[in-house]
Amino acid sequence: MSLNSSTFLNQESHQKLKRNFECLKNSQQTTSSLQDNPLQNLQLASWEVLEKAQKNGRSKCPRCGSSRMFYCYSCYVPVETVPTKEIPVVKLPLKIDIIKHPNETDGKSTAVHAKLVAPEDVTIYTYPCIPEYEEKRHEIALIFPGPNSISVKDIILHLPENVEKNVSCGNDDDSSAEPFLKKAKIETKEDRNLIEYKSNSRSEDTVLKKVIFIDSTWNQTNKIITDERLQGLLQIELKTRKTCFWRHQKGKPDTYLSTIEAIYYFLVDYHQEVLKESYKGQYDNLLFFFSFMYTLIKNAKNSAGKE
Repeated sequence: MSLNSSTFLNQESHQKLKRNFECLKNSQQTTSSLQDNPLQNLQLASWEVLEKAQKNGRSKCPRCGSSRMFYCYSCYVPVETVPTKEIPVVKLPLKIDIIKHPNETDGKSTAVHAKLVAPEDVTIYTYPCIPEYEEKRHEIALIFPGPNSISVKDIILHLPENVEKNVSCGNDDDSSAEPFLKKAKIETKEDRNLIEYKSNSRSEDTVLKKVIFIDSTWNQTNKIITDERLQGLLQIELKTRKTCFWRHQKGKPDTYLSTIEAIYYFLVDYHQEVLKESYKGQYDNLLFFFSFMYTLIKNAKNSAGKE
């Protein structure tokens, strides 16, 4: 009886150890899988349309007639085998201008991905043809690393200061500010509502309305970033994200993102840090094409036995 009891306990202990080992093994496999493909948890539309297009091979651009795969990087539209209605559409909380270096290879740029899935909110310019931002620089930011750049979470701390500077430059008469301060002391309901309305209106002005991204190799950015039309803009740097781009440039840190990655990660951070809203995958489809191509290239390298 004692021997049987001891044998049973040993078997039970063995089974428990086995279960723990399997759990640990599965956990390690999951972690490894996440490391192999950090984009796999995105909430994306079905890739079926892209998979079909891949099997069919290159197709014509409906505008210029050029032979392309998936989309035309010159016209910013899907090819004939990729119906526009099957491409996800993403609505952005602000407008985006992408300034493309004239020597940037069109076929290697990820900027077009943003235009394809957010056509109403994204505009692509080829340098030096870019807008004049002077009059509205208080509501525009430039995403680019530098000594004076700030993080996304600090936008609110810096933007109101820019708004105040812009207002003071356009109005030399300070008399309008004084009555506003005096009215704050009036206790009537109507005046309190008026003050609250003005306060809310001013707070709305502190939210960014447009963000600028530079689409270029890092070695070519100097010509654009030093352009006088971009001087004085609030400059923001994405310091904590790491690139998954398969054309990562040698000698540059892995926090230097491709254009579409920078747009995506900025919007995710902006949504949470500035808009103070819960992120539930609203912008994930910005990486619809990028993640599909990443997976294709990753699988091809694995099949070839490359890292």
